[in-house]
This record gives sequence, structure tokens and C-alpha cells, in this order.
Amino acid sequence: MSSKQQFTLQDLKRILLAGAGVDEHTDLDGEILDQDFAALGYDSLAILETLTRIERELGITLADSVATEARTPRVLVRTVNERGQAGSELE
Repeated sequence: MSSKQQFTLQDLKRILLAGAGVDEHTDLDGEILDQDFAALGYDSLAILETLTRIERELGITLADSVATEARTPRVLVRTVNERGQAGSELE
């Protein structure tokens, strides 16, 4: 990920939908930044699938702890961007 390219909430929504779909009662177009993934209908397996897709798409590696520590979209987007910045500094 280049230092100019940011991983966004829209990117996360796209990857969530592609990998795990969406529960019929969940509105990903609503205010979801600070909602727990569990409240949005995503279990740990769905989050692991999402993280794998993010890593593959962006060419980064995320720590295993991200699956349990990034409990909301806001935290996950921030974590991915921080990792992307660290990765670009190493190149």
C-alpha cells in the first residue's frame, strides 16, 4: 500500500460483502464505524476471512491479534492504514 493510498470504510464494506455477505437486518450504509462487528452480524470466522482478503488485496500482513482487538470498523480501518504505512516505510 503506498503512503498516499488509504484503506477506507468503503473498502472494508466491499470486502465484508464479498467475503461474508451481510445479514438481512444489517445496514452497512448506516452509521457503523463504532459498532462491534458482532452487532453487525459478523462472527470471528467472518472477520478472519475479511482480514485474509485485506492482506491479499493490499499485500500486507496483519498480526493475528487484529482479529480480536479490532472490534469495530473504525479500529480495523485505522489498524490497516497503520500497517500499510509501516509496510511502505520498510520498502
